[in-house]
Amino acid sequence: MNSVILPALDVFAPDLVIISAGFDAHHRDPLGSLQLAEEDFAWITLKLMEAAEIHCGGRIVAVLEGGYDLQGLGASAGIHVQALMRGNADTQDQDLEDNEDEF
Repeated sequence: MNSVILPALDVFAPDLVIISAGFDAHHRDPLGSLQLAEEDFAWITLKLMEAAEIHCGGRIVAVLEGGYDLQGLGASAGIHVQALMRGNADTQDQDLEDNEDEF
């Protein structure tokens, strides 16, 4: 991603970044074979957010596509949304408890 996709994104300089958030690359998924972990999806999300900030004022849209293992899908989608909401992928339950009063 660092050597091909992100440089191509920089050349393209989009007005909006759209993420097709499919999680069938998760290591638990029976159809995908990329063997990614939740942390990989968080890293990818954060890198795309950085690119969106540079090129289009942070305008980013994520659309849930799929994943065929419900446990892997739930964990991956959760960390992806955490990264989108907070700009990080901190999965500590304490952070969620600390922020409950905000809602």
